[in-house]
Amino acid sequence: MNVFVTGGAGYIGSVCVEELIRAGHQVTAYDNLTEGHRSAVDKRAQFVHGDLGDEHRLAQALRESKPETVLHFAANALVGESMINPGKYFHNNVANGLKLLDAAVAAGAKKFVFSSTCAVYGVPSRMPMTEELAPHPVNPYGESKLMFEKMLQWYQRIHGLEFVAFRYFNAAGASERFGEHHRIETHLIPNVLRVALGQAPHCEIF
Repeated sequence: MNVFVTGGAGYIGSVCVEELIRAGHQVTAYDNLTEGHRSAVDKRAQFVHGDLGDEHRLAQALRESKPETVLHFAANALVGESMINPGKYFHNNVANGLKLLDAAVAAGAKKFVFSSTCAVYGVPSRMPMTEELAPHPVNPYGESKLMFEKMLQWYQRIHGLEFVAFRYFNAAGASERFGEHHRIETHLIPNVLRVALGQAPHCEIF
């Protein structure tokens, strides 16, 4: 298939680009490189340096790649920052996400994979948690992701855009070539390993 990957230079996006190419798909990676790394994008992929907020460039990239599927990994994703600057998260994760949805439908995409978050659940009402728990976000980051999930439900109903939303908890690991390299590391497992390596005095667990 032709696959369009937003955030294709980020951690999860770059690994997915590599694995998609390994599986024989044609891949276009779209990233503004504010958090991602150009060197992390598999050289066999078509790379487009662009922002989701740039409607013209985004629409052009989607028209030219003619994807059957869009994988959406581009987002602001720092919970603490979202509590300080909520507008940034609603603008990028929701408003710019809407631009992506419209451009994807216009380009003829039929399937959509969304990188959502466990933050949509908020404080769980019971443990262990299951997918059936009702979402109750407690920060703008989780709220922005849940809003986009709801948008996807309407686009599926109205435009027939099939979707899957992954509500990750602690994504970790690496491919044969690429792994985590965050400017600000908030993921649990890398921070635990930093303590074990003597690179940090402690790790906070929420």
